[in-house]
Amino acid sequence: MIQRVYEQASRCISLSGLVVATDDERINQCVNAFGGKVFLTSRNHRSGTERCNEATGYFENLSSYDIIINIQGDEPFIDPRQLDQLAECFVKNDIQIGTLIKKIISRDELFDTNVVKVIFDKNFRAIYFSRQTLPYFRGKETQTWLENGSYYKHVGLYGYTVGVLKTIVMLPESMLEKAESLEQLRWIENGYSVYLRETEYDSIAIDSPADLLKITNII
Repeated sequence: MIQRVYEQASRCISLSGLVVATDDERINQCVNAFGGKVFLTSRNHRSGTERCNEATGYFENLSSYDIIINIQGDEPFIDPRQLDQLAECFVKNDIQIGTLIKKIISRDELFDTNVVKVIFDKNFRAIYFSRQTLPYFRGKETQTWLENGSYYKHVGLYGYTVGVLKTIVMLPESMLEKAESLEQLRWIENGYSVYLRETEYDSIAIDSPADLLKITNII
């Protein structure tokens, strides 16, 4: 799966460097075996963002890079065009953190607590991320919610400017982050804006044996 993610990401025209960040020697050996670049990190990180920050040490001339994109290693169907779309967020000079969203069209996803929902303002800046279904339509039957409004799920890719990445990893864990187990809430609680870009491309994360079976059936 790691090799598949790596090969898909390698097709992204926006990336000028690509490295796997891991604390697992088995993954280190796997990436070396297929000829990828890999960086062994500490085992003590609280999040992928912290691991990503340490991995910037792999790049000797980090000052030549403007943006770091954090790609999850459990999404073998990631589309390179998603990465290009995320990179395009940073065309605007005031964007420090960016991520992707996709419109929800399935009731199964709408009420699945493993699918993170996001609500945002008119400038496409996130207001809140939640595992619960947001917004809540008062007075409407839940089976009609998709017909009454638009819902969006979070696609788990992040882009950061190099400067803000080094800053947000120093923030203490926040109350909302602990409640939802979503690290991006720590940034919002501390006043950082998370800019959103809608994508039409979907990807499927492998978080459980059931997910793996689902992928096998698709293949």
